[in-house]
Amino acid sequence: MPSDAEKEIISYALREPVLRAAFACLGLPPDSHGLDVGCGIGRPTMWLAEEAGQGSRVIGLDPSAPKLAQARQAAEVQGLAQRVSFETGDAQALPFDDASLDWAVSVDCVCYGPVGCLAPLREMARVVRPGGLVAILFWSSQTLLPGHPRLEARLNATSAGLAPFKSGSPAQEHSLRSLGAFGRAGLIHAQAHSFLGEVQAPPSPAQRQALVSLLEMRWPGAEDELDPEDREQYEQLCNPDSPGSILNQPDYYAFFTYTLIQGQVA
Repeated sequence: MPSDAEKEIISYALREPVLRAAFACLGLPPDSHGLDVGCGIGRPTMWLAEEAGQGSRVIGLDPSAPKLAQARQAAEVQGLAQRVSFETGDAQALPFDDASLDWAVSVDCVCYGPVGCLAPLREMARVVRPGGLVAILFWSSQTLLPGHPRLEARLNATSAGLAPFKSGSPAQEHSLRSLGAFGRAGLIHAQAHSFLGEVQAPPSPAQRQALVSLLEMRWPGAEDELDPEDREQYEQLCNPDSPGSILNQPDYYAFFTYTLIQGQVA
């Protein structure tokens, strides 16, 4: 069973083009000093540094020391150790002075789980200079089981499918309502834009491995909330070793979206 860090690396076969496309739209200023909140193993941190150019400096922040160790090692291998650094820290209490950075970005962290949106956004706004950029990027939708819309709709309505949103949560806490959180955090000119990632048969070996991992992670425990007929179909379609695996279909096509929300410090 791959570790969480290994799953993260595997997933970039699908996610990297989408994340890089979103970063390219940020308009990061050259020679700038930026922050990646919730950097994990640091791949997006390095892509942000590449997007900002040779004179940039980017700090990756994460609470996981093992992930940060992997991030530092990867930066050395990529020749980016002079432009990126990694620190342990909490998204809700950033260890930086007020207005000390040019921009702050978070990928798959803010709006997830107990972190929520508002507290991290207020912290990101605090540490970025007036006029600077604050942005979050998060997974927002997917169609992974083409030809089975009823089953996929039911999977998306399970507890795992709704995550990080929870059934019964206030509507304004949904990630796609984060434009409101940007305003409450004191950020101005907030705007949202979604980016498409896609894959079609035959997937490359790296894409297939990423899809296998994604199907394992997207609806964990969902079978407990399905009726027997749906559960049987789900297990057949999502098991890569099953003759009926969806990934073996010669006309397979799937897509997913990432949504970018950005604003400016007043």
